[in-house]
Amino acid sequence: MAQHIAQKLRLTSALLGTVTRKDLAAAFRAVNPNTAFDLGRADKWLQGRARPRQISVYDDWARLLKLEQPGAWIAESELPAFIAAIVARHGIDSAELERRAGMQFDASGHDERGLGSGLAGAYACYSRAWSPYYRGRMIKGRLSIEAGPGAHGLTATYGETLPTGHLQLVGPVMPAKRGLYLHLKDVGGDTQFFLCLFPQTQPVSVLGGYMCGSAVIGPEAQPSLTRILLVRLRDAASGAGTWGGYLPPGGSIAADLASLGIDLEHPEAVDRQLDKFLDAYSDDGAIQIPPAEFRAVLELFDRHWLQHAG
Repeated sequence: MAQHIAQKLRLTSALLGTVTRKDLAAAFRAVNPNTAFDLGRADKWLQGRARPRQISVYDDWARLLKLEQPGAWIAESELPAFIAAIVARHGIDSAELERRAGMQFDASGHDERGLGSGLAGAYACYSRAWSPYYRGRMIKGRLSIEAGPGAHGLTATYGETLPTGHLQLVGPVMPAKRGLYLHLKDVGGDTQFFLCLFPQTQPVSVLGGYMCGSAVIGPEAQPSLTRILLVRLRDAASGAGTWGGYLPPGGSIAADLASLGIDLEHPEAVDRQLDKFLDAYSDDGAIQIPPAEFRAVLELFDRHWLQHAG
């Protein structure tokens, strides 16, 4: 199955020095005048809302990058392997390649001072389960935020591993002055989640707010709302193969984060603080998070992030 297409296209664009999707399409036409890579479909591919279905697109892609691997490998490869192949073939440092991709995105108007500053990365996500069969349990997901070439902004991919199979949702990230919004849609179905989060603050160690949607596992449709925490991972590859799922009853978030490389001091106190944040509900008519509550969690992760910077 094709995966990480938006990210791979962004890296390809950075390597070639193309700025817009029109430039990228022209590069594909240069290796095959009859290529199936066209502007109309490329728009969705670059936003992560679809992927090329014609194998010929991937074959053209392999020729464009001058790789020894076939087109099918480009479609199915994990992102680190894809980067390693480009680096080996073109003699460019992987950090330099990613730097170029970042500069390319910044040049489109989303620079370090912009509303989307610093959001790109991988996050471990924790929220309360909506399914009546798992009432009271915590569920863990994984979310990645990536920049698209040109003016495509930020795209988020959220995944959970459920007893019924893997759930993956993709959609745009919409930073605003008073909030950060994500509208995620199931790439293979009709499930939709909407996240309304506090605006990010540097160094973007954690995001928090609400996630709204419908329970995926249950006997009937049930609109649902939960608080959610998104803890940024230093290593984007941490836990990439597991995607998370239901934590065991009484499971420790602090211990789970430690397995992902975020080893916080006083884990029992951390668990109490995070459980309190994720469990809180309001009985005064409006379900809202007092800013001071999230600020306490933000300070916890900011301090840890800055202490381990560099």
